[in-house]
Amino acid sequence: MWRNTDDGYGWVAVVLHWLVAVVVVGLFALGLWMVELTYYDPWYRRATDIHKGVGILLFLVMLARLGWQLANPRPAPESTHSRLERVTSAITHVLLYVLMFAVMTAGYLISSADGRAIDVFGLFTVPPTIAGLPGQADIAGDVHLALAIALIVLAGIHSLAALKHHFIDRDRTLSRMLGRRTPRPLRSNANSRRGA
Repeated sequence: MWRNTDDGYGWVAVVLHWLVAVVVVGLFALGLWMVELTYYDPWYRRATDIHKGVGILLFLVMLARLGWQLANPRPAPESTHSRLERVTSAITHVLLYVLMFAVMTAGYLISSADGRAIDVFGLFTVPPTIAGLPGQADIAGDVHLALAIALIVLAGIHSLAALKHHFIDRDRTLSRMLGRRTPRPLRSNANSRRGA
């Protein structure tokens, strides 16, 4: 199944989720590494170009993912999830999206501060729309780093919650995001595990 159903995620949503997760972690690691490079390091410019190019492509993927989510509503929450878990999950997903777009916007403001277009691996360029503001690169750089750290921390909490659901609650939360179709547990069994 490539589309979401009420009972599980389709393959498009699954692939987009894990692709974004891997790229975000990779960009974060690359960003921390490249800021330590000296001007004469052979990777000084190359790493920056890769970071910018992948960041722009991620932005496009995120737009596609957002569009796909609007056209394919998320599956219904597990019956074992409490109201607090459902509300927390919804807020976390919104914050993850907001942080990702905010991080990429700050990154764009760093890259466009000098008024030059951003080259994306020779495929296309992104023109600077805001450039030359006082301290633009430095301020945007500080914001970019702070938001990136917040994003990684929130993504880490999100991952731990998924592991908690899988190994402690033993529900299908993680399995569904891995594209597995498993039978929905009976409500009575779920309630008995929660002591309801």
